[in-house]
Amino acid sequence: MQIKIVNTSNHPLPKYETALSAGMDLRAYLPEGPVTLKPMERGLVKTGLFMELPAGYEAQVRPRSGLALKKGITVLNSPGTIDADYRGEICVILINLSQEDFVIADGERIAQMVIARCEQAETIEVQELTDTERGAGGFGHTGKS
Repeated sequence: MQIKIVNTSNHPLPKYETALSAGMDLRAYLPEGPVTLKPMERGLVKTGLFMELPAGYEAQVRPRSGLALKKGITVLNSPGTIDADYRGEICVILINLSQEDFVIADGERIAQMVIARCEQAETIEVQELTDTERGAGGFGHTGKS
């Protein structure tokens, strides 16, 4: 599959770092200089990328595991969805869950993007649903004996 991308940043296009990678890294585009996220602060970080996805696909924006573990930085609405009909700039909502300031530099890898097939469903209103063994059991229900 090919994805059309307009790149207004001075950074390379997203790419898979290994042959079996699921995600491509997204980089911060900060032409005015670094941005600091204080503890528990969130911010919208631009990438300078605009994309055209084929119908039936979405791009999922997810945290980078290294940033999450080492720095406490994650994607707030994870996974964030980029719809196939969206043509605006790809931006990432980051949050600093650590106790220290985090400085985002221009070009820093801030998130990863996974391209996934998605279906649109037709909703049908009914009066009742079929029974299952689980039924209405909620969170943690299947782990109880």
